[in-house]
Amino acid sequence: MIQRQSHTTVYVLNQDAAKAFYVDTLGFEVREDENMGPFRWLTVGPKGQKDLEMVLMPLMESPMMDGATAASLRSFVQKGCLGCGVLETDDCKRTYEELKAKGVRFMSPPAERPYGVEALMQDDSGNWWSVVQRPR
Repeated sequence: MIQRQSHTTVYVLNQDAAKAFYVDTLGFEVREDENMGPFRWLTVGPKGQKDLEMVLMPLMESPMMDGATAASLRSFVQKGCLGCGVLETDDCKRTYEELKAKGVRFMSPPAERPYGVEALMQDDSGNWWSVVQRPR
């Protein structure tokens, strides 16, 4: 029986730039950064959540993806068409101001929603994330 999800994939345009964004800008930590021969296995995660790793997967031809598919997916990521999920924060408005000051692109500022306060941001590749403060 499946117990939990341990890894999730975030497609990125450039692994080094994505690593800098998630680690230096968002404050995540590197969990693994290994050369696996034909590809680099790079995972990051929020410092307070040790049981989830985000695989920063480059969009390139590989044994799992042909060149045409990689190019199509790269186009969708660059256009900001792909949402990666929800990142929780204890203060959405403060997080928004801090990240905006670091140059993070936001699609919408913090707004009250039925599930809490939410802002929508984009990573350096174009993927968008919901940043949410749940009701107390």
